[in-house]
Amino acid sequence: MKTLKVFLSLAVFASSIYVAFRVVPVYFSNYQFQDAIEDEARQDTYAPQKTEDDIRQAVLRKAQSLDIPLTAEQVKVTRGGNGVAISAAYSVHIDLPVHPLDFSFSPATQNSRAY
Repeated sequence: MKTLKVFLSLAVFASSIYVAFRVVPVYFSNYQFQDAIEDEARQDTYAPQKTEDDIRQAVLRKAQSLDIPLTAEQVKVTRGGNGVAISAAYSVHIDLPVHPLDFSFSPATQNSRAY
């Protein structure tokens, strides 16, 4: 009975490590992407020469570098007279042996001019 408990404990520990190994990078990429679109909005608020399409392409390049499945239609960029707003909605599918997981993310930011 004692060996069974040890075996089950090791199995639970190993599966927890495996799930964390698969899930944590997805959340970390979303965190980095949120930070990147905040930087992009902050910089583009004071760069009027960049169009909405230029901003969208920069966001898509960053998403591609982070292996985030994002298309141009999923990225919304609005440039107003007072600032820039960027939002994107995407989902990531992770196939796990027992149960597949779907994570939905909606990073967004809005930056206004200080003057």
